[in-house]
Amino acid sequence: MFPGQDRASPPGPTARYCRGVSTEPLRCAGALIVDDDGRLFFQRRSADRRLFPNCWDIVGGHLEPGEDVDDALRREVTEETGWTVSHVLGPVGEYRYVGDDGLPRVESDWLVRVDGDLARPRLEAGKHTEFRWLRADELAVLDEHRDVNDGLIRRIAEEAFAALRSIGL
Repeated sequence: MFPGQDRASPPGPTARYCRGVSTEPLRCAGALIVDDDGRLFFQRRSADRRLFPNCWDIVGGHLEPGEDVDDALRREVTEETGWTVSHVLGPVGEYRYVGDDGLPRVESDWLVRVDGDLARPRLEAGKHTEFRWLRADELAVLDEHRDVNDGLIRRIAEEAFAALRSIGL
């Protein structure tokens, strides 16, 4: 209901427009996958991706309608790598950003362990082109195309390594 509009009056053009536009940011879940050597998994987004093209990224994506963060996290790991989440170790952080598509997002990122052949992820065809396992002292590579991602992925990685240290890994 808008100011000056009573329940009996028909909705004006603004009311019709606003009904179809979400005022909520898109919710996302991200997985920082940890291997037995304490390294984190990153994959390069393909050059034709709309959001963060050709950038290194973590595993993750948007929540589907009715899906909670834990379910989305597990689904995205399997879809993007072929692996299965075995343990959620703890939170990394929550990040708010606006993509170059203009849509605001809230992303909840988590440290996870997975089951599967860690040397052979099944990258999604057309979405990711390569992968790397990185140690905390190797994060400079994440600055490639920083103009596109504003350093977000590196900040998330640094906070993930801090979270790993805080839980003794």
